[in-house]
Amino acid sequence: MTTYPKGSKKLLNAWAFYDWANSVYTLTIASTIFPIFYGTLNFVDDNKVHAFGYEFKNTALITFITAFTFLVVAFISPILSGVADYIGNKKVFMQFFCYLGAVGCLGLYWFSLDHIYLSLLFYFFGLIGYWGSLVFYNSYLPDIAFEEQQDKISAKGFSLGYIGSVLLLLLNLAMVMFPNVFGFDISISETLRETGSELEIAEALQKAKDVASIKAMRYSFITVGVWWVLFSQYTFRVLPKGLSKSNGKVNKQVLFNGFKELKKVWDGLTHNLRLKRYLYAFFVYSMAVQTIMLVATYFGEQEINWGGESEKTLGLIVSILVIQVVAILGAFLTSRTSERFGNIPTLIVINFIWMALCFYGYFVETPIQFYITAAFVGLVMGGIQALSRSTYSKFLPETKDTTSYFSFFDVSEKIGIVIGMVIYGTIDQITGSMRNSILFLFIFFLIGIILLLRVPKQVLQTD
Repeated sequence: MTTYPKGSKKLLNAWAFYDWANSVYTLTIASTIFPIFYGTLNFVDDNKVHAFGYEFKNTALITFITAFTFLVVAFISPILSGVADYIGNKKVFMQFFCYLGAVGCLGLYWFSLDHIYLSLLFYFFGLIGYWGSLVFYNSYLPDIAFEEQQDKISAKGFSLGYIGSVLLLLLNLAMVMFPNVFGFDISISETLRETGSELEIAEALQKAKDVASIKAMRYSFITVGVWWVLFSQYTFRVLPKGLSKSNGKVNKQVLFNGFKELKKVWDGLTHNLRLKRYLYAFFVYSMAVQTIMLVATYFGEQEINWGGESEKTLGLIVSILVIQVVAILGAFLTSRTSERFGNIPTLIVINFIWMALCFYGYFVETPIQFYITAAFVGLVMGGIQALSRSTYSKFLPETKDTTSYFSFFDVSEKIGIVIGMVIYGTIDQITGSMRNSILFLFIFFLIGIILLLRVPKQVLQTD
């Protein structure tokens, strides 16, 4: 096997290409097709489902499962980071989570309420696989790229991921909207064609098309799993096993080294008031932002009056594409605005916009209102994510280990997701409406603004 030197073009491109392979999971499974498919299942008694000895609202159940998954991710990330830093064959771990995630995607083909526990397990595998593989994927960056190359190759990976995921989503959209073109049966009986009225025939054809579209959604899950495994092979073929910093054996010290690093960061925050207060603000508003991003499609599927199943499917997918495209513009505008007015003032304004969206979202009912909301979500979604991370980076003390600080940042974000999703799901479960959950998130953005106003303009040391 050929070993490529650090910084070589082939090595960098192979690393970035993994974004092309795995980003299809976040767009097709997490954000678009699966939430739409989940809403088509035959839930009983006002979208209720029985699981784990309780009766859940369907959206509340998937919200709780997602929250639990991120709790597991938050717990294992420091362990995986410790292993990634010290073990010599990190590629094996990256492959394991890649294939685990792909198996989860393939398993979603059989997702059903009759086998709800196995179905939710496959959903869990997909999410764990995606985030677990990212830990090792990200840890490769300093191994394969010099410091001056890292920003550029990271951006290239993001671009490849965006292009690849949108291409597959468009294919999946075509499969769902035009199932007959892809060989899915939408025929009706000859008897009905000969004896039925025009209305009966039209209704039967629409029903057959809806059934075929749901079948196409199941096959779209398979395309994600196959795409993920197939295109990751180039990355796995070129990437080295990894740089070992120990004897290659996983022991107790290696497993818990990540937690020790996080504790060092926490202890260090007591001496940096600006960074500490910013992290408090980020933790609060980020839990609301990430929650909205994860549940947006479920909200649109259940709370918007689309008129029909075909209109709903097309409308939701178009909404997600709008968010993705506008997010790029949002990140650019936010970058320009922060250069002129500063990071913290820009973040405060963005949080005000998020507050307005939560309030407006409570009253959204029609597709056009949902499209407008999606456009504004995209505008502030890309901006707040990019600016939050860059602001954190600017506030870091120069003499500290940035890897440990960003690990702390990522774990904080995931714990925030857990809290946000649990609160959202609980309100949805108790009140029976996701509108109340969206409105409640208004409070987190308000608190986030108050905390951002308390962030000092200069570095202040504390005792």
